Amino acid sequence: MTPRAMARRGALLAAAAMFSLCLHAQQHALSAQEMALRVDRHYNQLHSLRTHFIESYEGMGMSRTESGTLLLLKPGRMRWDYSSPAGKLFLLDGKYAWFYSKGDPQVQRIAASKLDDLRSPLRFLLGHTQLAKEMDNLVLAPAPGGAFMLTGQPKGQEKRVRRVTLTVTADGSITGIEVEEIDGALTRFSFTDEQTNAPVAADMFQFNPPAGVPVVDALPPV
Repeated sequence: MTPRAMARRGALLAAAAMFSLCLHAQQHALSAQEMALRVDRHYNQLHSLRTHFIESYEGMGMSRTESGTLLLLKPGRMRWDYSSPAGKLFLLDGKYAWFYSKGDPQVQRIAASKLDDLRSPLRFLLGHTQLAKEMDNLVLAPAPGGAFMLTGQPKGQEKRVRRVTLTVTADGSITGIEVEEIDGALTRFSFTDEQTNAPVAADMFQFNPPAGVPVVDALPPV
């Protein structure tokens, strides 16, 4: 083979390799978008949801694991009832978010519009979900058991959160969330025993402070 022919062959092979890489990247992006749409479809058809959760945190020299029951109700209401530690509650009534642990000297309250809590992104699951608009740079990867990991950068939290990874089933149900903050801290949520459209009373999302415990308006995040 002449040098010119070898050069031409090399150029063709390089072009073919580049085309293959571009095609793979396109397919990967499309797969991530399709999975985001599956998540949207799964949650947009729901009215309410009840699930058990385990929440773990590692960072700032600390490590803790908590658990309980999560209730979601359209529009935008959520209730995290902790069984461990018992008496801890995080409630979003649509207007305010409430934070209280049994024995605390005060109840903390903050306007939902100013909330910057790692649990709060879940509220959009029972709104009109458009996951691809909630997160930038979506990437899809396989996970054990036929599940998938959908990773992206949540919009509006660039100064705090580096990435969010959702573990989802093939039909779009979220079974886990991992949040990596800018400082390296990791918060993980795992969900089991999901009950879709479970009977959930609206008054479960009304917070009544314990007698004698003052309500303090928490400062919004800087």
